[in-house]
Amino acid sequence: MAGTKMTKSERSWIMYDVGNSSFVLLATALVPIYFSTLAPEGTSVVVAWGYAETVASLVIALLMPILGSLADLAGMKKKFVLGTVATGVVACVCLGFPTNAWVFLVLYVISSIMLNSSMVFYDALLVDATTEDRYDEVSSHGYAWGYIGSCVPFIVCLAVVLGRDAIGIDFTVAMRLAFIITALWWVAFTIPMLRNVSQTHFKQRPARLIVDSFKGLGKTLTNIFKDKKLRYFMLAFFFYIDGVHTIIKMSTSYGTDLGIDSTQLVIALLVTQFVAFPSAIVYGKLGHKVGTKKMLLVGIAAYMCITLFAAFFLKTALEFWILAICVGLFQGGIQALSRSEFGKLVPKENANEYFGFFDIFGKYAAVMGTFLVGFITQITGVSSLGVLGLAILFVLGFIFMWKVPDAS
Repeated sequence: MAGTKMTKSERSWIMYDVGNSSFVLLATALVPIYFSTLAPEGTSVVVAWGYAETVASLVIALLMPILGSLADLAGMKKKFVLGTVATGVVACVCLGFPTNAWVFLVLYVISSIMLNSSMVFYDALLVDATTEDRYDEVSSHGYAWGYIGSCVPFIVCLAVVLGRDAIGIDFTVAMRLAFIITALWWVAFTIPMLRNVSQTHFKQRPARLIVDSFKGLGKTLTNIFKDKKLRYFMLAFFFYIDGVHTIIKMSTSYGTDLGIDSTQLVIALLVTQFVAFPSAIVYGKLGHKVGTKKMLLVGIAAYMCITLFAAFFLKTALEFWILAICVGLFQGGIQALSRSEFGKLVPKENANEYFGFFDIFGKYAAVMGTFLVGFITQITGVSSLGVLGLAILFVLGFIFMWKVPDAS
């Protein structure tokens, strides 16, 4: 990282991605497998997991606009980060204790809400941690180092889980240790951002806090749809990020339903992280060189192909490995450039409020995507048909991104 000449503030901001990504990786790779051991016989992991993610996404989408507006006040962003991280860490540790599948799922929903809420405030701190000309680079490094950094605690957790017989513990105790390790990692890499990133862009406290905050939200939403570039960008983002989030969240449960060995699933997803590390950095550099819009169009088209591959060809562990590598090539880049491009388009003093709507579009899309996969799988009994339904979302995302006016 030294070669990029990052400032202390930029490095500290990036570190939070390293911290929270450990939980994201654990939740993607091991938690659905663990849930399947707790669930009653005959329960579809895809259906249960799809509905759980839908509930979490819906709650976040409802909360974030008003919380984002409040977080834009002077000194409030980091307080909201602290509150959501603290609650999320406690919920993460508690995941190791329930023996009832539905209690476990409730705790998971709470931890997921806190994690993703903290990410809204973290994303908005990008405008405070660096300058606009460095948004693409710093945002890409955040995702890149998040991918590679999250592998450290995950490999430790994986060693504990897979080597549980050698150390004389059962699967439940091994997962309990995994949740504790992940929580400690999350805390450790949150501290640098809380210490070294200062909120430099903010709005003044209004006379009528709640009333004026709601009025401000209405004005922000109006401004989004009056601005042609921002309007088309948000519509495109709404559709394509749906598929991205759904593939991230449900890849393991989908593989489990196909009967792919859990060890193969976990190792393949670990490979995704290593592929995503250099890919996200390269994607950021290409975005700066050839244009963010062009690179987003490339990423959307690639995800369209990935979805079709998953629906029609994914049957074996080898094919899951191919899918995981392809996802790694584009996952970090499309997320990083979406975040940085949005940061360029919005007023800095209202960044959290705008990022609240950014998250609404992402989370309501995630509600649609996870619900779509879960519902179609439930009524047809064929999980590949649920995945196929995501292709239309990438098509719509591509069309709207194409219509985003080029920078003048």
